[in-house]
Amino acid sequence: MLAESPRRRTALALSAALTALALLTTGCGSGGGDGKRIRVGVAGDAPEWEVLAKEAKKEGLTVETVVFDDYSLPNKALSAGDIELNAFQHLVFLAQSNTENKTDIAPIAATTVVPLGLYSSKHKQLADLPERAEITLPNDPANQGRALRVLEQAKVIELKKDTGLFATPDDVTANPKHVKLTPVNAQQTPRTLKDADAAIINDGVAELSGIKADTALFKDDPASPQAVPYLNVIAARADRKDDADYQKIIKLYASKAVQDEVRRTSNGTAHHIELAAPELQAELARVQKQLRR
Repeated sequence: MLAESPRRRTALALSAALTALALLTTGCGSGGGDGKRIRVGVAGDAPEWEVLAKEAKKEGLTVETVVFDDYSLPNKALSAGDIELNAFQHLVFLAQSNTENKTDIAPIAATTVVPLGLYSSKHKQLADLPERAEITLPNDPANQGRALRVLEQAKVIELKKDTGLFATPDDVTANPKHVKLTPVNAQQTPRTLKDADAAIINDGVAELSGIKADTALFKDDPASPQAVPYLNVIAARADRKDDADYQKIIKLYASKAVQDEVRRTSNGTAHHIELAAPELQAELARVQKQLRR
C-alpha cells in the first residue's frame, strides 16, 4: 500500500532476480478496504500518475508509482509480478521486449505519442551542422530505427527502401555531410551534447534533462499516421489485461485532471491518439511480425 502520500515513488536498482522491489514497496495507505494496491512502473518523473493516485483513492484503489532508471527493467518487473502495470514505453519498444525476453505483455490503453527530436548545444539551425558532425542516437533497436527516420526526414541521411521500423546505421545509403552516427543508451543522449554536435533525444528524456522542446533543430510529427507504432501505452501481463481494477485505472488516466497534467508536463508536445485495447494489441502484433523478419 502507499505510505502516507501518493506522491511517494520508490527508486529501484533491481537485481537480475528483481528481489529488491519486495523490500522497497512496504507500508500502508488509505486505499480500499481490501487493501487493493496497483503498482505502476514508470521511467523518470511521472506527475500525471501522482494526480491519478489521488483520484484512485476515491475508487478504493491505492496506486503506487515505481520509478526505474533503466528502460530494460519495467517489463521484467511486470512479467515477474513485482508490479501490476507499467507506463513508460511505446508499442515498438514493447514488441522488441516481448520478442527478446519471450514475455507476454499486452497494451491495455493508449496514452500519448511524443516527438523525437534532434537537439544541439553547439548549433542553432539544422543547416549549421558541419561536415563530419557527430550525432548521437539511441542504441536500442526500437528507438534507433525511429531516430534514423528523423534524420532521413531532416534530409541528413537517406535509408534503404523498405527497411521498416528497425533500421540500423548499416541501412544508410546516402550521407552527404558524412556525419558520424554514434549509438548510445537512450537515457544518456542528453549528456552527449557537451561533446557531440547533436543528439536525437525523446521529448520525455529531454524534459527531464531541462532541455526545452522548442529548441530542437528538427522533430518528427507525433500526429502523423507513421507515428502510431510509437504510441505510448499502459501495459499489463496478458493474462491480467481484462482486470476490472485496471479498467478503472484506464478511465482515470483519460480524466480531465490527469490529462491536464499530461499537457502541462509535456509543454503541449504530447499528442493523444485514441485506440482501443484490441486495436493496440493488433498493432503490437503487426510490429512484432515486422521485428521477426
